[in-house]
Amino acid sequence: MKNDSKDATNNKAQPSTQGDQLAKALDWILDGESFAEVALHGNVTWIVSHLVRVAILWVWSSKRLLVESADDAIAKTAEICKSTGIKSYQVLTNALIKYGVLVLDCMQRRMHKLMEQTDRAKFRIGIWLVLAVDGSRLDTPRTQANEARFCKPRNKKRSKKNQKQSKAKAKRGRHAKKREPVSKKSHYDPQPVGPQVWLTLLWHVGLRMPWAWKIGPSYSSERGHLLEMLGSTEFPENTMICGDAGFVGYEFWKAIDTAGHRFLCRVGGNCTFLKQLGHVRQRGNIVYCWPKDQQQRKQPPLMLRLLCFNDGRGQVYLVTNELNTRNLSDSLAGQIYRRRWGIEVQFRTLKQTFDRSKLLGRTPEVAVEELNWSLVGLWVAQLFALREQTGMIEPDAQASVAQVLRILEDIIQRPDLVPTRGQSMGSRLSNAQTDTYKRKNPKKSRNYPRRKEEPRTGPPKFVLATSDQRKLINEIESLQNAA
Repeated sequence: MKNDSKDATNNKAQPSTQGDQLAKALDWILDGESFAEVALHGNVTWIVSHLVRVAILWVWSSKRLLVESADDAIAKTAEICKSTGIKSYQVLTNALIKYGVLVLDCMQRRMHKLMEQTDRAKFRIGIWLVLAVDGSRLDTPRTQANEARFCKPRNKKRSKKNQKQSKAKAKRGRHAKKREPVSKKSHYDPQPVGPQVWLTLLWHVGLRMPWAWKIGPSYSSERGHLLEMLGSTEFPENTMICGDAGFVGYEFWKAIDTAGHRFLCRVGGNCTFLKQLGHVRQRGNIVYCWPKDQQQRKQPPLMLRLLCFNDGRGQVYLVTNELNTRNLSDSLAGQIYRRRWGIEVQFRTLKQTFDRSKLLGRTPEVAVEELNWSLVGLWVAQLFALREQTGMIEPDAQASVAQVLRILEDIIQRPDLVPTRGQSMGSRLSNAQTDTYKRKNPKKSRNYPRRKEEPRTGPPKFVLATSDQRKLINEIESLQNAA
């Protein structure tokens, strides 16, 4: 009888610790099939899922220095996830640099699938998967390698005219008795800023978390980054790109339209549109983007729909290539553009809340991987909170990323702690929300010294199409029909 009682006691389920709950949550994301296509070298002693676990705990670590946080992540991964293989900081960074691109692609596809499964109601706005796009810079250490990779190269070449002028001045200086006065005007040669990384982010508007990103030097083009992502990333059907006044241009819009996607972009005084170009009667909100150089090349114009609404500070003008008002009404377009502002909050969360305003990698390769996995770690933390908060009563509640990160830090520091009732990882994450009550007084200060008072973009310019332009459009249409 005594032996039977001992067996019954041993068979009882042991209470789950905080570490067990975190390991289970990571297993939900890192299933074995997600990284099956990543082929590793034969001498590798670790598996991809273990590498990803160490990388996530590396960026979640409370240790700030890279080597210390890597050692802490390796130890905590072995303790919490019962997984080993990565032995040192060098092994971790070398593995991320060598296999990082493939692993990140697999990770992104897995996260996209889980996002849709977790909250289908907010995954789309109407029929659209709305992705906001914007860019920002992050500082890196001022090492020689980082400066060579991320700083804008100096233009050392001088024009022949300037070379002749300098030679003539030197010749006159040798023979002249008096030195000529130095001209106050000098050639403006801007020096490159300190080494900075340019991050172009695609941000899911409905679920308020990252979707994809591109990293480059400080002088990168965010429009160029977006076009690269359109060519290398798979997007679901009915994807809409939402951008601010910097994402404009005939070639840029045409590339998005050719890829089969829709865009909703703000326009201002830097854009000129044609009206009444069509040879049939059209609605008054139809405009055409047709620069002169495209007319000379006999490229067809882009037919766009012009939208206008008031954001409280003035008129906002938007254009979209979705002409059907049933698919995208004016009110829905205004709602989408207002919610686009959340991408700025995501950048603030990354830089301030997650403390990544300055990266610590002293080589370009390490700095890029540090930023890549910081975004992945932030993304995973937000998805954990979304999973627990989906379907809650508060419709306007949003996850507090700061609280989520503090909860994860506490779990990593005390993985053996058995949580009391109501203090499990899921319960704590479900309560990690921002304030939803109405404030009696505004939260911002009266004189906020760092507030940017940027000038308004103003309305776009409109020009009536000429008869020659109408003839040209008919000629282009006849050529297309003949082809």
